[in-house]
Amino acid sequence: MAEAQIILSSSRESGVVAVASGEQYPLAYTALRECGFQLNSDGVWSLPAEAQSALAGLLTCAKRHHTSVHMGKGAFIGDTALDLAHQLPGQWEASVEIYPHPAGQEDLVPWVWDSGELGRAVQSERIPCAAFLTDVVQGTTLLLIDRPGNQLDYLVGAFAPEGLDVGYGDPYAPRSVVLPPSPGQAAQILADRYLPSYEQAIHAHQNADIASALGYIRSEHRTWQTLSASGRFSDATPLSAAAFGTSTQMFLDHAWHRFLVVIDHAPTLLDRCRPDRSPWPDDAAALSRLADAVADAKALVDEIRGGQVSKAERRNRSWLAIKTWLTDGEVFLRQARVSAPHRRPSLPVTAPPRPPAAGRATHRGP
Repeated sequence: MAEAQIILSSSRESGVVAVASGEQYPLAYTALRECGFQLNSDGVWSLPAEAQSALAGLLTCAKRHHTSVHMGKGAFIGDTALDLAHQLPGQWEASVEIYPHPAGQEDLVPWVWDSGELGRAVQSERIPCAAFLTDVVQGTTLLLIDRPGNQLDYLVGAFAPEGLDVGYGDPYAPRSVVLPPSPGQAAQILADRYLPSYEQAIHAHQNADIASALGYIRSEHRTWQTLSASGRFSDATPLSAAAFGTSTQMFLDHAWHRFLVVIDHAPTLLDRCRPDRSPWPDDAAALSRLADAVADAKALVDEIRGGQVSKAERRNRSWLAIKTWLTDGEVFLRQARVSAPHRRPSLPVTAPPRPPAAGRATHRGP
């Protein structure tokens, strides 16, 4: 790839648009400026209608500044994102981000939650610009890029959702999908295939996080019980009252730290459980106890943040909730495994075309 290059495409609103790219992208900036292009607030260069004649001299000007010129897709990716935002059910916004220097796209890598082609492309392929699609109600953010090596298709995947410490390579990550250039078909694929798989991936990951947290707490609890019953450390050293008290406090502190995952994820998952539709209808009572325990723990978190709770009180109150989950946690896990995320609104198969919606654009500088 040339050290500086210009990628041309067309936009409904701006006409001919250009994206400068490469380690020496300032050279491309100079060439575009000399040919009458103007840098917009979104980081994209556009050529005003009255200056269209200057386009003919772009190749010569670019060559003089050691910059290559390439044709991108017919439509600018920002327009494609706006079309998708309008076609998708719900309230979506579109934005564009430009990465003139190759290092700029590295900021995407930690946030892309994908197990497919998009994740690999972000890490190994040059991406001069990308578009974001954000569900303003649910907070979902999708990443849309041109599919490397393909002049028609796009790739779309998701950023890591808030509350999950995940990224590329995560075993529960959804797989990105290929989108055709038709906005209607692309929106149908997103609404019917990708977004349901994305929600299911979050559901599975949250279940796994809770199972892991409860497994850790249960293991530590057994260790504490053994210590309490024997009155000795694992090396047979006698356990003093002070040492036992310290061990108990450490266990409760570690258990609380892990239980915070349950507090974060369980309310949503409990809301999806339908014991009357499961093989275990009698689980309803246990689920009610678990929900009450989480609500109490969540209230405790709020009080702790307000500085109203001492460590001793926090240990005593948190243990009541944790003990409930150790007792009935397996009931929750089996119910959560057979439950499913609430479905997003579907997209009619024959949705009539609508005029483009307004969107916002952002630009990350070099």
